[in-house]
Amino acid sequence: MEKVTRMHFYHHGHPGRSDEKHRCHFCQIRSFTNHAHFPVTIVNTEDGAVLDPEFRFVDHSILGKGVEPTKKEFLTGCECIDSEDCQYDVCNCLQDIEDDSAEDEDGDGTYGEKLRKKVYAYHTHGVRAGHLRSKILASRNPIYECHESCACGPDCPNRVVERGRQVPLQVFRTGNRGWGVRSTVDIKKGQFVDKYMGEIITAGEANRRRAKSHIAQRKDVYLFALDKFSDPDSLDERLRGPPLEVDGEFMSGPARFVNHSCEPNMRIFARVGDHADKHIHDLALFAIRDIPRGEELTFDYVDGIDDGENDALDPEKQKDMTRCLCGSEHCRGYLW
Repeated sequence: MEKVTRMHFYHHGHPGRSDEKHRCHFCQIRSFTNHAHFPVTIVNTEDGAVLDPEFRFVDHSILGKGVEPTKKEFLTGCECIDSEDCQYDVCNCLQDIEDDSAEDEDGDGTYGEKLRKKVYAYHTHGVRAGHLRSKILASRNPIYECHESCACGPDCPNRVVERGRQVPLQVFRTGNRGWGVRSTVDIKKGQFVDKYMGEIITAGEANRRRAKSHIAQRKDVYLFALDKFSDPDSLDERLRGPPLEVDGEFMSGPARFVNHSCEPNMRIFARVGDHADKHIHDLALFAIRDIPRGEELTFDYVDGIDDGENDALDPEKQKDMTRCLCGSEHCRGYLW
């Protein structure tokens, strides 16, 4: 680790060594647009391990071969001139939200002569402004946000995930689970932490990579299906077939190093910007309780919905299962 950091801090601030800088993890994270205010750091006080040199830090997902976004002429956004309207059901970006997903604590309002209901996912006022509402946080509902095609400005309250990570993160070496992630500041319940990013690939390519991997279940640690809106009866053919998947093994952000826990402090949510791009929705991580600085950040890789608990009781099936090392009081014993 010391050798790697020495090369970066003593040589990469000078001209030349372009190939070396391109592969340098410290140079990659310093190129992030939010690095000055919310840096990512890498530390190892446990052993001499370094991050895989083939891994590359990125601050946005990369579309793989055969994955196409919606053409610009089919993208649509809201027409809210006043960004305050983006909290209510009059905003086009929030049309897919059911009424019962709202909470009444911030009140309703009027839009002209029409009664409007506050339905967006976040608190509006006080110290919890911009944090997920409790009812959303306890659910598996998707989050709908405004985006670059909207008329509202960049300060719109419904652009929390779009504005990107707002907390510093540290990739660190754990005692028994490889690399992990923590923050150097306190994180509040409902606060957005980061997105899980990587290469977005077709289902066929994902299966090819699983087959190529020496241990397919190890590959599944890095593959996340974008299946929140999969529906065999959907009018969108991209949602009828096998979902796309995000592969974060060799390119991703710091969230790639977040470990699993059966009692996690974060949950992953599907976040939608333009509704025409539901097939490539974001995977956004939010804190589900207050997290003090220095505590390892975790989420449940299967979100508690799996047959693994029953399989873990079968000695024969245990041979092919991945043992869980989270150490929580209610650990299920196996990941899958």
